[in-house]
Amino acid sequence: MRRPATLDSVCVFCGSSDAADPAFLAAAGALGRALAAAGLRLVYGGGGVGLMGATARAAHDAGGRVLGIIPDFLVGRERALDKVETIVVTSMHERKMMFFERSDAFVVLPGGIGTLEEIVELLSWRRLDLHAKPVVFYNPDDFWKPLFDLFQHTVDARLTPPEFMESWVTVERPEDIVPTLLVQGPFVETSPALANLT
Repeated sequence: MRRPATLDSVCVFCGSSDAADPAFLAAAGALGRALAAAGLRLVYGGGGVGLMGATARAAHDAGGRVLGIIPDFLVGRERALDKVETIVVTSMHERKMMFFERSDAFVVLPGGIGTLEEIVELLSWRRLDLHAKPVVFYNPDDFWKPLFDLFQHTVDARLTPPEFMESWVTVERPEDIVPTLLVQGPFVETSPALANLT
């Protein structure tokens, strides 16, 4: 199980609700701009709503590369962004597999049940040694603490190995997300994105 040799594309999992805390929306925009500045492609859910849309619009407006992947039944509901490259798939399963195949690392912003479903599957694959791609949680005001506590509960019950709790890292500030990604694996020495940040 090896990490990617280079860091080129980052998948962002996040909420699609326009009712999200304005601070979360602002952080999503900051992440989009940071990815663009670092020369990293954003891979995301394809919609124009909520944190998802804020991240994509910010990355695109900053001159970044953006790839949206969205199921056909969500194109209207999540208002797919026509101004970015978008792949329309037929199912959520196909969408998630394409997220995984087209990304070298993952960032988790605040989100709801859909975000939970995506990240639990990704971490389950990590637990099964199917990948070693970096995972970074943006965790403002301990947003994700209940989830981490649940994971620890399964460890304490001897249902999950203790090393599972090392499958991700957390940051509390949006400006720390990209620098944290860049120190997570061998790609640190070879990624052109690193040079763009120095």
